[in-house]
Amino acid sequence: MATQDEVTETIRGWFTGRLPQDLFDGPPEVTVDREEITIVGRIPEPETADDASEAERAAAREGRIKEFRERTRESRIRVASEAEHKFRRKVSWWVRCGETTQPFTTLAVPMMTRLRQRDRQVLDTLVDAGVARSRADALAWCVRQVGERAESWMAELRDAMRTVERIRDAGPDLDG
Repeated sequence: MATQDEVTETIRGWFTGRLPQDLFDGPPEVTVDREEITIVGRIPEPETADDASEAERAAAREGRIKEFRERTRESRIRVASEAEHKFRRKVSWWVRCGETTQPFTTLAVPMMTRLRQRDRQVLDTLVDAGVARSRADALAWCVRQVGERAESWMAELRDAMRTVERIRDAGPDLDG
């Protein structure tokens, strides 16, 4: 069975070969999990006057992103349809223009969990305080907070998981 890294590399390679060569400035960033493939491509920043304000530059980037989205919609849908059939995962598109990154499509996957009263009280406090609209939103908020604040720890954990995968794959053949 292929490791997660091998699956990601295969999918990244497929998209690199399948996307129109002039779609993005360079190869796209490809992130893969069990349900979704996220493609983040860089597009050229629009030229603005040397004395343009940051507000003007931001508006120009926003306009460039909108133009790109509309112009490439059909080809992106065609590629996504092929990929979804081939890899059995949904495809999400994001674009990066200068310092602006914007999603076009994303997937929200429902997750089931059992929580004890103390954990439910945390979610209810977030709802009561107006941080979240529902327990589901509160749980998603908590997950985002951990992901943002524990980035180096999460990276270290993922590296350790890759090491375990390599060791497991190199282990003795127990089927023979």
